[in-house]
This record gives sequence, C-alpha cells and structure tokens, in this order.
Amino acid sequence: MIDRYQTKEMSEIFSDHAKMDAWLLVERVVALVQEGAGIIPRGLAARLKKIRVSPQRVREIEEVTHHDVIAFLTAARERLGTAGRWLHFGLTSYDLVDTAFALSLQKACTIIIGEIKKLEKILLALAVKHRHTPQMGRTHGVFAQPITFGYKVRSWFEEIKRARMRLETARTEISFGKLSGAVGTYTMQPRWVEKKVMKKLGLKPEPVSTQVIPRDRHANLMNALALYMSALERVATELRNLSRTEIAEVREPFTRGQKGSSAMPHKKNPITCERVCGLARVVRSYVIPAFENICLWHERDIANSSVERIIIPDAFHLTLYCTRKMSWVLKSLDVYPERMLENIRSSCGVYASQHLMNSLIDRGMSRDDAYRHVQQLSFRAVEEQRQLRDLASEVSAIRKVLTPAELDKIFDLKWFLRHIMQKR
Repeated sequence: MIDRYQTKEMSEIFSDHAKMDAWLLVERVVALVQEGAGIIPRGLAARLKKIRVSPQRVREIEEVTHHDVIAFLTAARERLGTAGRWLHFGLTSYDLVDTAFALSLQKACTIIIGEIKKLEKILLALAVKHRHTPQMGRTHGVFAQPITFGYKVRSWFEEIKRARMRLETARTEISFGKLSGAVGTYTMQPRWVEKKVMKKLGLKPEPVSTQVIPRDRHANLMNALALYMSALERVATELRNLSRTEIAEVREPFTRGQKGSSAMPHKKNPITCERVCGLARVVRSYVIPAFENICLWHERDIANSSVERIIIPDAFHLTLYCTRKMSWVLKSLDVYPERMLENIRSSCGVYASQHLMNSLIDRGMSRDDAYRHVQQLSFRAVEEQRQLRDLASEVSAIRKVLTPAELDKIFDLKWFLRHIMQKR
C-alpha cells in the first residue's frame, strides 16, 4: 500500500516483523504441545520465547533458497543452537503460514469492526439530530415525496450495521488453522496435536484441509470488506450529490487553510467523499482475485500466495483509512435544513401528486381521469412555477369533490412525515 493510504495499525499487523513474530508464536505453541506429549525433547519452546527473527536476515537467506518459510526457519535455527533441530518438526510450510495468517486476520478484523462501531454511533447521533428535518426525497434524481434527513441517515446506519455484522461473521469463519501436513492427512502429526495447538492460539482446526486452509474463507472475508466499502461509497455518493451547488443541502468539512482549486478560489469540493468512492472501487476489484484463489490445483499450488500478499493487506489498509475519513466527515458534516425546505418549496407542491390523485379516486373519480388531471396540472405547475394546490383548486371537477380545507390537508408537509418522525 502506498504511504498516502497506509494506517499505523495495519502497517504493524502486516509488517514483516509482525509476520516473523506470528510464525515464531505458532512454532512455539506447537513445540510446547509436542514437548508436553514427549514427541520432542524439552527446551525448544523456552528458547523460541527468547528470540526474534530479523526480516532482513530472512530476505538474505531467501535470495538463495527462494523459499520464504525455509529462509525463516534457517534464520531462527541460527539463534536456537542445538534445540533448533526440533523446530518445525512434523510440519509443512502452510501449517505455519496459514495458521499464523489467521491470527493476523483476526486482529485486523477486530480493529476494523471497532472503527465501524464508532462510525455507527456517529450515524445514529446524526439520524436522531435530524429526525425532524424535512428534506425532499428523490427518485431517478427527480423530486419525489418528502422524507427527513434523519430518515436518510438511518438507512445508512442500518446498512453499515449489516456490513459490520457480515464482517464479524467473516472474522469467525477465518479463525481456523491447520497442522495436517503436506496434503492434509496428518501423516506426520496426530490430529490431537492440532486441536491442542489451535485451542491455545484461539483458533479452530480446519475440519478438512489440503496443504492449505480452503480459500473460500479468505474470499468470504474479502467479500465482506467489499460490501462494507460499498456501503461507505453509498453514503459518500449521496453526500457528494447533496453538496452540488444546485442542491446545496450538505457540505463536508472544509478546514482552515484548505484550498479547493488551484484555479478557482471559491471552490469547496467534496474531495474526501470522492476519495472514499474511488478507493471503494479498488477494494471491490480485489474480490475477483480472491475468488480466483479458491480453485487451486490438486492439494495446493502457490497461485494464491502472491495475490494475497497484495490484496489482503491493501484491502485492510483502505478499509480502515476510509472508515476513519467517513467518520470525520459525518461527525463534522454541515447540514442546511433551511436549504432543504427551500428545495421542497421549489417543487411547487408536486410532491403531493400521488396523495391528490388517490384523494380524487377516493371521492369517486376514475383512476385514469384522476391520473390525467393531476399529471397535466403537475406539469403546468413546474412550467409556470405555480403551486399545484392552487392549480387544482381552479379545476371544477376537483372543486366538486374536494373542499379548500381538504386540499390544504393533501399538501400538508407533516402528513407525509407522520410515520418517520416518530421515535424509533
């Protein structure tokens, strides 16, 4: 991940140092269980607790071996002395790699989930604050019927919450490790060793593995991240649209000293929301290679490895970065209730077209006649910039069935919001 979008927490989790430490932890727990069972002599676990392996040294050895796990084990044995002969006893590379990777993914998921919960609190507070703030609802980008801004925000909150719950499920489904050996058949290691090791690590044993953990688990995780990022993009896109000059109902924060354009000093552009939208596309694009990784040859090939080194750390970096950016935008969002009312008024009352039509039908007019009357009047209202209520009162067929007071009630803004302004 480029420096611009890196996050401190994900940099630490997916760093080479953290990976070496996770590999040492897995090897130490395996040694501890094996020593307790008399499979290997005592001493290795205690030595592993005292050492660290330098990523630089591993890279130097890998230049010769072209195998990162062998390079790691060689570097570790250089620091273990005679006890090093029992290191990695009965294991294959991905017993170590996939089990340690699960631990890293657990940590990364936990951080993301914690940040999403903070975002949920911000959204819920914003929804409550604007529960009674009328806003024009739009379908196809065109005025439809009134809503409240709080109701719109509540919809965002519910989607973000669903996305967080999917990620929590994905965290559970990725929390599996394996010590089942070269083809998953426990040739060199009894199954009970795996069970004890996984319990100590806070993981579950993969029920049936090959040499690797099945990659549908990782694909599911990437899918959950992509769905969450799509939810963020939905919020960011709506804020961008509502920030347009001709709508101007909200604006993302504009900080002291910020510049909007190198050419036009008046500009206050929704750049953070635009950035979130762009980065959401990147995370979604990672779903395809993650799904491609599911199908490996026979009991494994290495096609997944190079892909995962890129897409998984990058996806977590971007997800955490965008979550924090959207939290900042929403916490400090400028909302303009008066402008929202102005936009409602500018509709000339066409938001009540369905209510007017249904009222006419209820008073005995055929649906076709009611639709025709209201459609023609609505088009005139917009073209002539007159209120639909006034035009309707001039039509004798409507005056015969609806009194002026009844027409006023049909166009009453509170009537449209009566259900959604209630406390939820």
